[in-house]
Amino acid sequence: MNIQKRLFFSEEAIMLVILLNAITIFLQGFHLESNLLHRLSDLDNILTLYFIAEAVYKVKLLGSRQYFRDGWNRFDFLLILLATPSLLFWFSPNTNAGLDFLLIFRTARALKFIRFFRFIPGIQVLTSGIKRALKASVLVIMAFFIYNFIVAVLSCYMFAELSPEHFGNPLSSLYSVFKVFTIEGWYEIPESMMEAATPWQEVGIKSFFVIILLTGGIFGLSLVNSIFVDAMVMDNNDELEKKVDALNLKVDQLLEQLKKEEELV
Repeated sequence: MNIQKRLFFSEEAIMLVILLNAITIFLQGFHLESNLLHRLSDLDNILTLYFIAEAVYKVKLLGSRQYFRDGWNRFDFLLILLATPSLLFWFSPNTNAGLDFLLIFRTARALKFIRFFRFIPGIQVLTSGIKRALKASVLVIMAFFIYNFIVAVLSCYMFAELSPEHFGNPLSSLYSVFKVFTIEGWYEIPESMMEAATPWQEVGIKSFFVIILLTGGIFGLSLVNSIFVDAMVMDNNDELEKKVDALNLKVDQLLEQLKKEEELV
């Protein structure tokens, strides 16, 4: 029992397995000898079995309610479920071709590295800050997406014939508009459009893209970022204010005590 606890409850052991799994999958991305790749694949599947055994043992020891009460355990269990289907091809290489779609779950193996974050000191503070920031900025993000959607549909109807590669359909238009909003290389799209445009069309294109760059790229994204960051540091500011208030209270108490002692003297 002690060996099992050390194997499945020791943070050092779990971190070592996660690190070994990361190195294994990293090496499989290179064009190595087939024999070596086969051995790396076997090692990867064995490590996946370790994670499955870890989850089963913890559920058995802690109970399903207590195990799934922890958010990290629920997240770990989800990652294990995503990586498990790929084991079918390890145990049965001649699996029916109709199940080839399960191979897509092999990409989920890389998600197991996310488990490493739970061992970072102070990660709970970071995750709680992100949750709080998402709750505070969800309405602004939705409004930003709706604005992006409206501009994308409008751009699709305006520039579909002039630039079909960027605005030929609503989906490609949505991507192009969002690319402009990010400001990174925003000028490439309008410049490519103006190559086949008339002088009046050039004026319209320049005006249109300047407007959506200002409203969506500079003001829109800046607003979303500022609200998100402000919500993340809000908890730290609250803690500092509480500490300052507590310190002021202690100072006031000491001053009152000094006054009483002076009166007695």
